[in-house]
Amino acid sequence: MLDIDGVALTPADRELLREPAVGGVILFTRNYESPEQIADLVAEIRALRTPPLLIAVDHEGGRVQRFREGFSAIPAMRHLGLEYDHDPDTALGLARQAGWLIASELRAASIDICFAPCVDLDWGVSEVIGDRAFHKRPEAVGDLAAAFSRGLRSAGMAAVAKHFPGHGAVAADSHLQLPVDRREYGDILDDMRPYEKLINNSHIAAVMLAHVVYREIDDMPAGFSKLWIERELRSRLGFGGAAFCDDLSMKATSAYGSMRRRAKRALEAGCDMVLVCNDRRCAEQAVQALNDYSNPLSLVRLARLHGTGHALRETLRASELWQQANAALARWTERPQLELDA
Repeated sequence: MLDIDGVALTPADRELLREPAVGGVILFTRNYESPEQIADLVAEIRALRTPPLLIAVDHEGGRVQRFREGFSAIPAMRHLGLEYDHDPDTALGLARQAGWLIASELRAASIDICFAPCVDLDWGVSEVIGDRAFHKRPEAVGDLAAAFSRGLRSAGMAAVAKHFPGHGAVAADSHLQLPVDRREYGDILDDMRPYEKLINNSHIAAVMLAHVVYREIDDMPAGFSKLWIERELRSRLGFGGAAFCDDLSMKATSAYGSMRRRAKRALEAGCDMVLVCNDRRCAEQAVQALNDYSNPLSLVRLARLHGTGHALRETLRASELWQQANAALARWTERPQLELDA
């Protein structure tokens, strides 16, 4: 899964995206000007290949919302955790509405997946996660993430939970350096409990791995680790969906070989798709390294992530559901801020 530089495809983009090893495109804020423009760009990308490339975006809400003008403003998920402590039923209803609103607006532009929900626990030490986390308690995160995922699915979008097995207990930002989690396996089980709930209830179709080393368990980052992917995610938790390796251009992965080697490491460890973003030269290297790679099971898992159905943007915004969801989120964000319970 690769990115592009601008708001329209260049001839170089088209050539690269037609390479056999490319399976998807991730969109960023730099690719967005308006709802009409992003819909045209997505249509142009989809027309390049049959079957079409998988098109994704990080659009969780709060700090991580790539499209803003013309899209509903989604608050950070921590707000839902605050509400959950005082009125769980209301919080779960809001979580479902937030998921539905995100997915319905993205599906109106024919975007397949949003990399959400973020189910990292809020241990209070990770600035890069911070208010992206629903809550510090695993049961609250599991409940809210399940409701959010149901909202996504009701609008035709699969949920992608991240960052497995958990990024919330390390201070370092994996975009800038390699985080090391020194906890024992028994302590990390708490971080995986939301995944267990989501998997057991078939709420998620994909998982994104964390660029974190869990030193007491394995010396490889989770995205390069057969232990985390095959033993924990696939075997112990019984997950049969797609596994994404987070962006291999992040500094956290730089010590693990060339981009060619990193891409192969992730796939050999059990990932179904790797992301290479914000570095066209590295993207080209990864594509060249993987042009002979094929995994039929991965193709099946990834095919399940294509979005289903969508309303015209004008029809969506005129609908009672859209108006109710926006009104509910507006009331929610206007409430006084509360503190998470211990």
